[in-house]
Amino acid sequence: MVLAMSSIDTNTVWEIPGERAPLVDNHDSLSTVTSEVLQAAESPKPPLGWYIALSVSSLLASMFGLMIGYLFFTGVGVWGNANPVMWGFPIVNFVFWVGIGHAGTLISAILFLFRQKWRTAINRFAEAMTIFAVVCAGTFPGIHVGRVWLAYWLFPIPNQMEMWPQFRSPLLWDVFAVSTYFTVSLLFWYLGMVPDLATMRDRANTKLKALGYGLFSLGWRGSTRHWHRYERAYLLLAALATPLVLSVHSVVSFDFAVSQLPGWHTTIFPPYFVAGAVFGGFAMVVTLAVPARQIWGLKNFITMRHLENMNKVILLTGSIVGYAYSMEFFIAWYSQAPYESFVFVNRATGQHAWAYWIMIFCNVVSPQLFWFRKCRTSIPIMMFVVMCVNVGMWFERFVIVLSLEQDFLPSSWAYFTPSWVDWAMLVGSFGLFFTLFLLFIRFLPVIAIAEVKTVMPEADPHDPRGGALEHHDDHDDSGKEQTA
Repeated sequence: MVLAMSSIDTNTVWEIPGERAPLVDNHDSLSTVTSEVLQAAESPKPPLGWYIALSVSSLLASMFGLMIGYLFFTGVGVWGNANPVMWGFPIVNFVFWVGIGHAGTLISAILFLFRQKWRTAINRFAEAMTIFAVVCAGTFPGIHVGRVWLAYWLFPIPNQMEMWPQFRSPLLWDVFAVSTYFTVSLLFWYLGMVPDLATMRDRANTKLKALGYGLFSLGWRGSTRHWHRYERAYLLLAALATPLVLSVHSVVSFDFAVSQLPGWHTTIFPPYFVAGAVFGGFAMVVTLAVPARQIWGLKNFITMRHLENMNKVILLTGSIVGYAYSMEFFIAWYSQAPYESFVFVNRATGQHAWAYWIMIFCNVVSPQLFWFRKCRTSIPIMMFVVMCVNVGMWFERFVIVLSLEQDFLPSSWAYFTPSWVDWAMLVGSFGLFFTLFLLFIRFLPVIAIAEVKTVMPEADPHDPRGGALEHHDDHDDSGKEQTA
């Protein structure tokens, strides 16, 4: 027996050489899983850290709302956007948040189709992260149109001015791609919660909670027919969501790739953007998982094996992103196109070279630490790496958009300087994201209870430990029903 323990993490995981670490620790009964997972939602008084985090994030989200109102009353001149950089922070933030939302669907849909059982403890809050990130992303194009009170002109409906959207524009493709992705991800997230919402309904200690959870559990009783319909619908939604992971950020990359600008007009953008989105999304999942498992006592479910697997995905996708960076420079040199070469040389040595090298360090250099298992299983090191990735992926979008600074005419060159409103909106969007996430942790099951139970040895009738243990249905965990 070999004892593997992180220097910070207090979980001790005994591993038999040649066998994988268990996906659920310190549980010898299915019934105890429900109580431990739902302690966050059922606790009458959340931890002090939750109140502090919610207070800070709520203040930042309120600032975000105030900045949007200030923008509407004053105009888009409050941003740093100016000729030739007509796309500034709003588009940078949009692409960043859309990318963050990719890991949730990847973990839920693709890993589900490939029957990867380690997804079960992290898929629920990864899906929630997707929803909240897309909400933040969708805000920026909506306020970037300028006169938002005339936004109905964008809809393809007959009007007196005969104005119609340009369906050949990738900006319009974004509308359909992101809205479809959001709808399918929301349905996928909600459908997966139905059995757990029914469990919370049965365990509710007030009529209001029982009514609320009962309304959204759709009359779930855990019958064989219900499970059959649930599994069939879940599989179909997973199959539908899988191509969306590839298509959505490919369409987002078309915002740049179908233009005729040097540095943008390249076929590497779709796969490069998808890999970068998964890269940044997984980094955000780890960023959220580590504090959540610490504050809410979820270390028995989000184990070091889960974190290590996600770190391996970060290493893989980070290497793909680094390869894409090098290929961009190679193609610029190989093409012998002077404008193309100028763009990439200017990125590395020009007026915003500092942003480019921050991007390289955060996205290419720091993930290389994950080649070593000690780094993949060390909480401080993995938090350092994923925070670097979060910063680096934002700077990647910043560097791409800032290619507009120096175009074909030197007389129109400029230096982009973000305004205080730009910075306030960026910080405020994080406040909105974390506010939604903290409310989700407090009132909904953060871990898929029904799915976690399926990966425990006790759920396997062929396992020698399974036959000796009583199998509990989710809805038998209610103290009310046990008394009856």
